[in-house]
Amino acid sequence: MKLELGEKQLAWATKTLEQTAKKLEQVSRRSAHKIPYTTVNGVHDDKSGERDSWWTNGFWGGMMWQLYTLTGDPFYRTVAEENEKKLDTNLMDYDKMDHDNGFKWLPTAVANYRKTGNRQSRNRGLIAAGQLAGRYNCAGHFIRAWNDWDDNGRDHRGWAIIDCMMNLPLLYWASEETGDPRFRQIAVHHADTAQRCFVRGDGSVRHIVEFDPDTGEMVRDYGGQGYEEGSSWTRGQTWGLYGFTLSFLDTGDRAYLETAERIANYFIANIPESGLIPVDFRQPEDVTWEDSTAAAIAACGLIELAKLHEGRQQKLYLDAALKLLRALADQRLNWDENEDNLLTKCTGAYHDKEHEFSIIYGDYYFLEALMKLTGQELFIW
Repeated sequence: MKLELGEKQLAWATKTLEQTAKKLEQVSRRSAHKIPYTTVNGVHDDKSGERDSWWTNGFWGGMMWQLYTLTGDPFYRTVAEENEKKLDTNLMDYDKMDHDNGFKWLPTAVANYRKTGNRQSRNRGLIAAGQLAGRYNCAGHFIRAWNDWDDNGRDHRGWAIIDCMMNLPLLYWASEETGDPRFRQIAVHHADTAQRCFVRGDGSVRHIVEFDPDTGEMVRDYGGQGYEEGSSWTRGQTWGLYGFTLSFLDTGDRAYLETAERIANYFIANIPESGLIPVDFRQPEDVTWEDSTAAAIAACGLIELAKLHEGRQQKLYLDAALKLLRALADQRLNWDENEDNLLTKCTGAYHDKEHEFSIIYGDYYFLEALMKLTGQELFIW
């Protein structure tokens, strides 16, 4: 359905997108040969080389494809294709492949194939999809997270995370591209398990659920990157909100739409008056840490939900998305063209030592949300 933006809303989105693209034109030329994650003193770092398997390494390429779609400037395509090729060392290293293949190869290889028909990019996307499908646990009907044991000796063989909902579109795409239903079947089984085991009755979402890897029985959940077990890590909420919306778009299963709506309604009910999103909706009152990435991702999911409705319900989701984006643009955007990041006050995880810094996927989703509002985005997921 068509988004019903008011004249002033569309004018704001258009102007903000123009300002964002103007800054990113300068940033992309300075960082053309990098794969950024954050900034140090306003300068992008680089995850190329030894950190080529980092889960966020597709977002820079995704930003470049969005800007190429917006402007037609071949420079952005060149930068995106370089990012894609750099990920080949990850793609060919079994021990570094994991549950985040969608985050890495949907915004790079699959985006390239959709835009240009590049067969090498198609091949990369299908290899990544095949590996992701290979992580499927047949007993528990879930895609396992991470590899083997972590640094603390915890066994990950039965772990699944809400983030993986955003990786399922790689499997839906692979099924459509090859005509092989197995990819889609695995995605649906994982989504069904996530719907049953991750989403609480009030619409809040667990981050990590542990299953017995041999029997598939649910063992327990963990607080993960949120405040504690039973809390409500805000970025996890957004992965669920956007992820279930995407599974509905790919399958037409209204149960996924209803789940996305339940998560969205919970999220909207907990948006502070300021529109600035905390790391965890249930963090202690004296903790003020924010996660701007959660606001940007939520805005994208809410806009997609709004497209699926008319009248008052569309307005509910659209108004919430605009509130989040306006708060970011007015209070958490670094408009200095001499510095590389867009968003400020992003947080990876509640218990990390560092909080409220710049993170590339926050910048990506802010750009994607603006392009959704103006009807100009490349649909990557």
